[in-house]
Amino acid sequence: MLTLSPEDWAAIALTLKLAAVTTVLLLVLCTPLAWWLAHTRSRWRGPVGAVVALPLVLPPTVIGFYLLVAMGPHGPIGQLTEALGLGRLPFTFAGLVLGSLIYSLPFAVQPLQRAFETLGRRPLEVAATLGASKLDTFFTVVLPMARPGFMTAAILSFAHTIGEFGVVLMIGGNIPGVTRVVSVQIYDHVEAMEYTSAHWLAGGMVVFSFVVLMLLHCLQPKEPRP
Repeated sequence: MLTLSPEDWAAIALTLKLAAVTTVLLLVLCTPLAWWLAHTRSRWRGPVGAVVALPLVLPPTVIGFYLLVAMGPHGPIGQLTEALGLGRLPFTFAGLVLGSLIYSLPFAVQPLQRAFETLGRRPLEVAATLGASKLDTFFTVVLPMARPGFMTAAILSFAHTIGEFGVVLMIGGNIPGVTRVVSVQIYDHVEAMEYTSAHWLAGGMVVFSFVVLMLLHCLQPKEPRP
C-alpha cells in the first residue's frame, strides 16, 4: 500500500498553513468591507462590489500575472516592500498569502455581505435605543446573528485557498517547503507520470471538497414546511 512521501506531507502542511492564515486575515479584513457594502448608499458601492467579484470571473493566471508584475522590482508593491526592508514577495510564502487574499476575496466578502443585509437595521436600532455603543452592538448583536455568514465565509475561503493552482504557481513557483502546495505537487506527480501518487493527493482533494459542500449544506437555514 502506497504511503505519502515526505514531499507530499510537506505540501499538505504548507497548504493547510496557507489556507489557515488566509482565512483568518480575510475574516478580519473583509468584515468592515462587507459591512460597508451591505449598508452604504454611496455611488461607489457598485464599482467596489465589481472589483471584489473580479476573481470570480478572471482566469487565475491573469490575477497571478498582474500580481507578479505588481510585486516585482518595478511594481508598486515591490517598491514598497523594498523601501520597508521586507525584500521581494514573489516566490515567498508571504507572496502566496497576498495572492491568496486577493484570489479568495469574494468568497469571504459576499457571504458576510449577505449576512449583514439579511440582518437589517431593526436590531441595530433597538440596541441603540437601549444605549449600546456601535462597538458593543457589533459584538453583542451583529456577530451572534451573523454567525452563519461568518462560518460560510470561513469555510469557503479555506476551501478555495486549498484548491488554488494558477495564482500560486505564477507568484510562488515550485519551491519545496516554501511555495509548493498540494495542487502544484499533484501537477508535479502527473508530469513525472507518477499517477498513483497523484491519485492519492487528488482523491484527498475530492473527499475534502465533498466534506466542505456537506458543511455548507448543513449551514443553510432550514425553511419551515407548510
